[in-house]
Amino acid sequence: MTPKLLTTLRSYTAALLLSDLLAGLTVAMVAIPLSLAIAIASGADPATGLITAIVGGFLISLLGGSRVQIGGPTGAFIVVVYGVIATHGYDGLVLATLMAGIMLVVAGVLRAGSLISYVPEPVINGFTIGIAVIIGASQLKDALGLTPDHLPADFVEKIAALWGARDSFSPAAVAVTLATMVMIVALRRAFPRFPGLILAVAASSAAVAMFDLPVDTIRSRFGDLPATLPVPQLPDISYARIVELLPSAMVIAFLAGVESLLSAMVADRMIGGRHRSNAEVLAQGAANIGSALFGGLPATGAIARTATNVRAGGKTPVAGLVHALTILLVMLVAAPLAGYLAMPALAGLLLLTAWNMSEPQHWKGYLAQTRQDLLLLSLTLVLTVLTDLTIAIGVGVALGLAMRLRRRDAPPASWTPPDR
Repeated sequence: MTPKLLTTLRSYTAALLLSDLLAGLTVAMVAIPLSLAIAIASGADPATGLITAIVGGFLISLLGGSRVQIGGPTGAFIVVVYGVIATHGYDGLVLATLMAGIMLVVAGVLRAGSLISYVPEPVINGFTIGIAVIIGASQLKDALGLTPDHLPADFVEKIAALWGARDSFSPAAVAVTLATMVMIVALRRAFPRFPGLILAVAASSAAVAMFDLPVDTIRSRFGDLPATLPVPQLPDISYARIVELLPSAMVIAFLAGVESLLSAMVADRMIGGRHRSNAEVLAQGAANIGSALFGGLPATGAIARTATNVRAGGKTPVAGLVHALTILLVMLVAAPLAGYLAMPALAGLLLLTAWNMSEPQHWKGYLAQTRQDLLLLSLTLVLTVLTDLTIAIGVGVALGLAMRLRRRDAPPASWTPPDR
């Protein structure tokens, strides 16, 4: 369970440092708008996204078992975080994140990292697509400039509320959303190693300010972002509160463990390496404990940012440390500038994130799966969208394991890590 950082530092060179510095700076420029957008979509203050990227991202790189893993807030948590905040308040989320971190530390000590192989792949694919659907629906309000009186958390009720507010449709908001999405896609194709996310969001937001377009910005909705990290503190803890938040904490721990290990597996494939799963799980636990103490969101390995790190030339966990420290520096020096970012621009960014999470390039392959696997994927997807992740994951994993036991005489299916 030795962290990869200690292993890589034994033969560290100036050339590796230069590569890691450039990669860390690049990933930070991608992570800043994503972290802000994920926090807002989760129903939290935008600053919590930056706090999570700084604290969680630093600890994941410091203690993790992957050479190139980048950690922070991710889109997969938007649904569960939004639900926990709506039901238990933000203090409840902080306690649930702290509990999840402790669970992950225990799982790492017990060497439970290899247990991911027992989670059926259709379950992971199903709830990932379901999460993408919910994220996309959550961004329609800002993408279309709608102003409903109340936006329920329930998917069906949310769609009904958005339809009821259709008269408030804003062409300016739609134009900013589409322009941001087009720029992100174009820059990604033309300059895949360049942090086009922040350039696209910044350009759209600059146009909003220049032409005084009638759309919301982070500042107009949330006020100025803080320019310092908060003082770490424990949330209110009681036995009743722990029991109440236990299901949410288990879902957070499950998501953090699965997504981080999937991300590490994808990174292994990109660099031809091999991660240490138990060290990675331990790092996720420490990161979530640290993030909770600073009032942040749940943290995990981020597949898109990890891939960006690899493409930008990151070689060791030092790149992840540089990424976290760069975001901290931006927060200390340039926090007021983030207030000008336009909400439709961030909505466009998250709509693309949701689309990529759903992995449309694999849909045809899903339809060619066995009838049982397709049923398991579809059931998990529907339960994720229409109920909640706790039910979806529980039913999906239980049904998947039952199917595996029923087919125990058949050869084991090969595991293909999703490219999210």
